[in-house]
Amino acid sequence: MYLVIFDCDGTLIDSQETILHGLEVGFAAAGLPMPGRKEALSIVGLSLEQAFARLVGPDHRGKVGMMSEAYRASKRSRRAAGLDHDPLYPGAREAILRLGARGDVLLGIATGKARRGVDHMLKLHDLEGRFITIQTADTSPSKPHPDMVLRAMGETGAEPLRTVMIGDTSFDMEMARAAGALAVGVSWGYHTADLLHGAGAHAVIDQFDEIDGAIARCLGWTLETL
Repeated sequence: MYLVIFDCDGTLIDSQETILHGLEVGFAAAGLPMPGRKEALSIVGLSLEQAFARLVGPDHRGKVGMMSEAYRASKRSRRAAGLDHDPLYPGAREAILRLGARGDVLLGIATGKARRGVDHMLKLHDLEGRFITIQTADTSPSKPHPDMVLRAMGETGAEPLRTVMIGDTSFDMEMARAAGALAVGVSWGYHTADLLHGAGAHAVIDQFDEIDGAIARCLGWTLETL
């Protein structure tokens, strides 16, 4: 069996506006100025505490817990109010259904989101039950630590060279490589193609309809097996 693992934010869903809103809430709670958009979004993919710690630096490290809780409370409130409807990127749903329909492929998720955030996304987009393994910040260290990919492989029995991580950040690529897995970057997320290649991506794609070919090249599938 092959295992294809997807990141969420910046890979499957366009969540930049809701992430920025949550960051703004966190910075406001700490009485700190919000960084610029590019800097703020550069940390997407990290677990929340790691993200805030990187943004505030060592001088305000003591405020990270407060900021993270303010972010989470805002998310809970907005979801309860029916907000935060992050859209899927074009072609994402079709790619998930297409790959999931193969008899030799298992699908997984590895994300810096909390499990409740993943569950919200899957329910919102009617994708519940599509992913056999889901790894989140609740049970693993922040990317680029390889634990999420290692856990996913352990749960499914997949071998590293039959496992592909799909993600939009250098953190995803580094995580996959550290676990011995293959890495495919997507250029529509939060890190540039150059950063993805520099972090060890075996391939970088510009749209979802290129994903089958990229995975095939990584795994050595022939055209007949696609």
